[in-house]
Formats: sequence, structure tokens, C-alpha cells
Amino acid sequence: MSDDEQQEQTIGEDLVVTKYKMGGDIANQAIRAMVEMATEGVSLLFLCEQGDSLIMTETGKIFKKEKEMKKGIAFPTSVSVNNCVCHFSPLRSDTDYTLKIGDLIKIDLGVHIDGFISNVAHSFVVGATKDAPAMGRRADVVTAAHLCAEAALRLVKPGNQNTQVTKAWNTIAQSFKCNAIEGMLSHQLKQHVIDGEKTIIQNPTEQQKKDHETADFEVHEVYAVDVLISTGEGKARDAGQRTTIYKRDPSKQYGLKMKTSRVFFSEVERRFDTMPFTLRAFEDEGKARLGVVECAKHELLQPFSVLHEKEGEFVAQFKFTVLLMANGPLRITSGPFDLDMYKSKHEVQDTELKALLQSSASRKTQKKKKKKASKNAENATGQLAEENKAK
Repeated sequence: MSDDEQQEQTIGEDLVVTKYKMGGDIANQAIRAMVEMATEGVSLLFLCEQGDSLIMTETGKIFKKEKEMKKGIAFPTSVSVNNCVCHFSPLRSDTDYTLKIGDLIKIDLGVHIDGFISNVAHSFVVGATKDAPAMGRRADVVTAAHLCAEAALRLVKPGNQNTQVTKAWNTIAQSFKCNAIEGMLSHQLKQHVIDGEKTIIQNPTEQQKKDHETADFEVHEVYAVDVLISTGEGKARDAGQRTTIYKRDPSKQYGLKMKTSRVFFSEVERRFDTMPFTLRAFEDEGKARLGVVECAKHELLQPFSVLHEKEGEFVAQFKFTVLLMANGPLRITSGPFDLDMYKSKHEVQDTELKALLQSSASRKTQKKKKKKASKNAENATGQLAEENKAK
């Protein structure tokens, strides 16, 4: 099947929606399991291994008769702590880290069913409860990132533009004395494509504002909306930590010279195609670490570098996948967030954004405004409305 034919499959088809929702359910199950496991004394390697294992187990239970259908991990489980911004997914040979009370952790993972991707990321403070909520800068940054995600859920809809989301994020972050991480992108998702052409940019530099294209959101599009907020300047740097997550760049070709590289790359294409993967997924980690070098040098593989803010700062991340359905946006992934566990002294000041955040993101509420809302459609979104009420 050609790329063009693959891209023609959209959420206008019920089966495609079903595959997205099934992947979303597994992603939500995984993120909830990770949150429960992530307690004091638990290692990041253990969490990453458990997350990936759960995804592979659960995706293995569905579409069993479809022998040719690919499914599994769309983004390897990564757990980034405190000032680490993203993509930390250690190997068994790496120095591990065990969680401490007060650590702000970000869990990021993705699931795909037949190439239809459901991504999610969630942040929380280890040990925080309703009775002993997180306070200070940890509470500021988590609350700001959560509200940015909620604003995006209401803004990423047909008729709006990506620049509206960018502006809202910067305004919300600044009201909590925080900054959105500079230049980070949220991508449109398509079948087998985790980084589609349409994007939302966070905190763009002047040059990025000139280079970044304005885009309209349209019906039947899907987005992985990714919010990363920092208590610091919002500048993410590669501190030289080992990269363990890569993805195939199908536009690049090169004749690999080393046999180890060729064997490694052949396995990448067979097992992961264009999906991001971790070197931890290979039986012989040493050979994988050797083979990846030549592949990355000649750009056959793109690295997901481990990025850091300044020491002492905190970064929070929330990511959700949203389907732009004909009857309103449908969020299919999210973590178990409880705002009562965070007590910030700050709040959103902008009156328009306050009104936006207080408006319902439930499709059921929106449809009541329409005179001829069908009963079936209301029933179909009732569950989502309940979820929004619960939040």
C-alpha cells in the first residue's frame, strides 16, 4: 500500500476510530499502572520496563486473527524526573535512578494499533496527596501545565488555528511565573506517522515565529497535544546523556558498511517500521548500542535526545491524543490528575482564558446547544461527559 493510500484512512471511518480508542484505552491503562507503581524507592528502569511490557501484553490480546496487522509500542515508556525535560528511558547498562519523595516525574508513552497512534504523558509529585499536597514551585509548574492542556483541549478544534494554542500556553505559563519549553512541537498524527506536517509550537523564538507555518485545525484530523512547562527559562539542552530512543527516517537511504549495523537496522525495519523504539528492546544490548552508531551517523535513524533544564528547576508535562470528530473534539488519552494535590499561590489572570477554562470540554454539553442533537450521539458521548464532570 502506498503512503498516499495509507493517509486516506481517517477517523471518518468507524473502524479507524475504534483502533484509536483501543490504543487509547491501553495507553490510559499503562499510564495509570505507572502512576501507582511510581513510589519512593522504585527505579526508573523498572518503570520503563513495566510500561513497555504492559503495552506489548495488552496489544497482543487484540486483533489476534489479523496476523499481518502491526501493533504495539508507538513511543517507548520514558520517565523524566525534576529538571530532566523528556526522553529518559535508561538501558540496563546505564546508571539507574530511584525515586524520592518530592520528585516531580513525567511519564511518557504511546500505543499503536495498525499504525494508528495514541500518545499520553502525565506528571505528578511523588508522595503528594490531598492531605499533604505539593506546594511551591512544583505545584506552580504542574498546575500551569495541566491548565495549558485543558486550554488546548478547548482550542484544538476545527475553525481554530495553531497560533491560538501557542498564545494561550505562553499566557498561562507566565501567570504561574513559569515558561513553556522553547520550540517544542505537538504533531498531527496519521497512520504510521507520529510527526505529521501540521504542528503546534511552544514558546517560539522570533526566528521560529517567522519559520513556523500557521495551520488550521480541520475535521477528521488527529493530534498528540504535548505541553511542557518549566519553572526555569524554558530552554531545554542536551547534557550529553546517552540517547536510547530512536526512530526510522524513511526518507533517508544509505548502504551500511558494518555487518552489526546491517543486522541491527534490518531488525529495526522488521519490528518497528517508522515507530520510535528503545535500544532496551533488543536482546543483545551491546550489539544494538554498536549498530545504532552508524545508522544515526548517516541519519537512517533520528535520535530522541535526553533534554534537561537547569539544575534545580522543575518541568511538568501533559500529553493527550485528540480526535477532531464531526461532532466535536474527543480526547482519548489522559492520566489520573487531581488538582487538589497541588496548591499554587498563582492563578490564571487573563479573563478570556479563565472563561475558556471554565467552559465545558464535554461534547454532550456542546451538542445541547444544537436544536437537533440526535439521541444516539448524546448517548455516545455521555461517558466522556461523566469523565469531564469527575475532573
